[in-house]
Amino acid sequence: MAFGTLGLGIAEFVMMGILPDVASELKISLPQAGHFISAYALGVCVGAPALISVRKYSLKKILLLLVSLIMAGNLCTALAPNYLLMLAGRFLSGLPHGAYFGVASITAGKLADKGKGSEAVAIMVAGMTIANLFGVPLGTALSTTLSWRATFFLVCLWGIVTFSAIRYWVPPVASLPDTGLRGQFRFLKSPAPWLILAATMLGNGGIFCWYSYINPLLTHVSGFQPESITGFMVLAGLGMVVGNLAGGRLSDRYTPGKVAAWAQGITCFALPAIFFFAHISWLSVLLMCLCTACLFAISSPQQVSIIRYSQGGEMLGAGGVQIAFNLGNALGAYIGGIVLYHGYSYPALFGLPLVLSGFILQIIFCKKYEHKEYFF
Repeated sequence: MAFGTLGLGIAEFVMMGILPDVASELKISLPQAGHFISAYALGVCVGAPALISVRKYSLKKILLLLVSLIMAGNLCTALAPNYLLMLAGRFLSGLPHGAYFGVASITAGKLADKGKGSEAVAIMVAGMTIANLFGVPLGTALSTTLSWRATFFLVCLWGIVTFSAIRYWVPPVASLPDTGLRGQFRFLKSPAPWLILAATMLGNGGIFCWYSYINPLLTHVSGFQPESITGFMVLAGLGMVVGNLAGGRLSDRYTPGKVAAWAQGITCFALPAIFFFAHISWLSVLLMCLCTACLFAISSPQQVSIIRYSQGGEMLGAGGVQIAFNLGNALGAYIGGIVLYHGYSYPALFGLPLVLSGFILQIIFCKKYEHKEYFF
């Protein structure tokens, strides 16, 4: 299942590294190219709720269907000849993203040993972080040496590998109990899932306000050469790997909400530090790694939390938190694009209010609802 998140990670995050190349070939501005990040995120928001239409199928069959959509969406992106069709391709690519994470999270939790649910989800999510460690730099290098289109063809080929891996290696997992259409939404009557979703969206949005435009920040403010961006994407991916594995393990030891709150709290200090000190090259890179670690230290804890507080509608809840993640991505990329005209450091500053708001909501959730117990 981690193979799938690896492919999704390349498709989602590579756009940050190749944004100037895409903008140049399609003859659009950099902020306009940022819309491709938002289009993918909006596709996630539409695709995740559609899970309820296939809720009666086995989890393995749903995973195979979603991988097929991953291949189709990225093929359309690779072949897009202009701005509008590129937007459509990115939207289609995003449709299976949240649904895949939701179904894979539930499957990982069911297959995990007792007390290891958060760590199992983190291992599944690890594909996304490994994508940022190796896949995204590879995609950036392909964009520089061949074409940015080659990157999305690569995702299509990886989809074939993922489909085969799931088909032959993932054991059959029965479908979830069907609570009916109304039962799928019943968990939303409680404030707990809303706090989780809002904290996720705002926290992610604040980080993506800065990270969506990391390429021009490193080159124009921190003073690095464009050729070095691939190496820095590797470092950013390493931060994600460390943050993700640490977040999963600590969530099993403590509670998912507390781990997410700590990660968001650290980010509240890191983003303004980037604004003020991005011109110091070594410190800019260090803060980048810290922020990407916090970005993925939140991922598996929030995934586990929402499943725990969405009984009867676990599939919708698990997909819903991916909507929150990607709404945050879209919001952050949009706000960052607006303030980019003032300077390449400003997206980090304007991301701070979003992260701070998410941190406050996460603290409220922890105080009111969370107890030291495991979901899986």
